[in-house]
Amino acid sequence: MKVALQFIAMGLIWGASFLFMKVGLEGVGPGQVVWARLVFGAITLGIIALITRSRLPREPIVWLHFTVVAVTYYVIPYLLFAWAEQYVSSSLASIYNAVTPITTAILVTLAFRVEKLNRDQVLGVLIGVVGVVVVVGPWQVAALTGSLWGQLACLGAVTCYGFSFGYIRRFISHRQISATSTAVMNIGIAAVIMLVLTPVIAVGPITFSWPVLLSLLALGALGTGVVYIWNMNVLRAWGPTATSGVTYVTPVVGVALGILVLHETLSWNEPVGAVVVLLGILLTQQRVRLLTRRAAAAPVPASAVDAASRER
Repeated sequence: MKVALQFIAMGLIWGASFLFMKVGLEGVGPGQVVWARLVFGAITLGIIALITRSRLPREPIVWLHFTVVAVTYYVIPYLLFAWAEQYVSSSLASIYNAVTPITTAILVTLAFRVEKLNRDQVLGVLIGVVGVVVVVGPWQVAALTGSLWGQLACLGAVTCYGFSFGYIRRFISHRQISATSTAVMNIGIAAVIMLVLTPVIAVGPITFSWPVLLSLLALGALGTGVVYIWNMNVLRAWGPTATSGVTYVTPVVGVALGILVLHETLSWNEPVGAVVVLLGILLTQQRVRLLTRRAAAAPVPASAVDAASRER
């Protein structure tokens, strides 16, 4: 139950993060948004680590693995999404983020070989994608008017996420490192990288306002701080593919915020798509079983049962 609540909170906060980025871009550049996001997130996690007296790992190879994750899960995709939101809406960016389970499923099974999808999970991924398409409403021309390069940047970001989920599962999640320490390592190293790159990507005119400042603080302290502790807890409990299903929630939140904050009009396809997305999440997490239950009911040779047992 605790993990499920953390999963829901992740979806809500990360869904709002696309709105925070959009508001932040009204006063600073994309590189500065990412700089603030990672630095504020690192400070928040550092305070939590001090309070909880979390210990950081000492092995050099572990630090190397965390550096790879810092680059591929934080620095590059954050920069791509922030840059993309100059040309696409926050709602469209959050919807593209829902492609993450697809890239994750491909990479964890083919590249890293850390997970084997059963038929229900494959069906869940497909249904989730259908739900996202329904939410987008591609038959509405206005829904797909974003810049092509902005959309490609979003797809590049979610490909990085898929790689990182598999990499974490393959090289990090099996190690005895607390969720807080893991989050501190990831965000901390990413923040150091951004500090080093400050003269290159974080220098430019700044127009501060209260909405811009509060959005950057929320994006860092919540969306890049506390949430990543929950993310590691869910990842270890459910695995990379099920955890990446949180990105099915973000477009629903993004659409809702568009209606409440940006006064967009709600059309019939958005709530219908949300229901379809929820079904995809339930199947991906194997909370609901359809195909595997029917397969289990059929007679299976003893050799096949033994082989299935060895695969678990």
